Amino acid sequence: MAISSTINKVSVNISDMDRHYYHQHELTIAQHPSENNFRFMVRLIAFMANAHERLSFTKGLSTDDEPELWQKSLTGEIELWIDLGQPDEKRIRKACGRAREVIIYTYHEGKASVWWQQQREKLARFKNLRVLHIRADGVDEMVKRTMALQCSIQDGEMYLADDDINHVIRTEEYR
Repeated sequence: MAISSTINKVSVNISDMDRHYYHQHELTIAQHPSENNFRFMVRLIAFMANAHERLSFTKGLSTDDEPELWQKSLTGEIELWIDLGQPDEKRIRKACGRAREVIIYTYHEGKASVWWQQQREKLARFKNLRVLHIRADGVDEMVKRTMALQCSIQDGEMYLADDDINHVIRTEEYR
């Protein structure tokens, strides 16, 4: 018998001073059985960093045809494609061909650095691609089935808090 996904309810109040975006989001997010708490939080951080009323979680790990998150226009065109980890060049090429903007968030520093050195020259041709590394040590301790989070973004830094824990999350863009 297959293990089913864990369903998490997340209420997040986002104050993004860099983009002048202020909104309360009520999210229901499935956590795949093979997804650890850290990766789950990285997905949530990617959402908060790019929050928009049309940004949504997809089937993610359970499908190859969709990113982790995407934002579609009202006509169904993909405006933003967000992936996590170290996708292969074929997947990135496909994403860049389908979406106006593609963002890849890496999160394991050692693996990400090696991956970037191997992919850097190949990926330079994609003008609609950004690759960012998330530094978010310890955020996995925030995961609960029901979460109430406060997220503030200013000068490129994210401040994430619940009733018990505060974290500063930083992203660095690979060039």
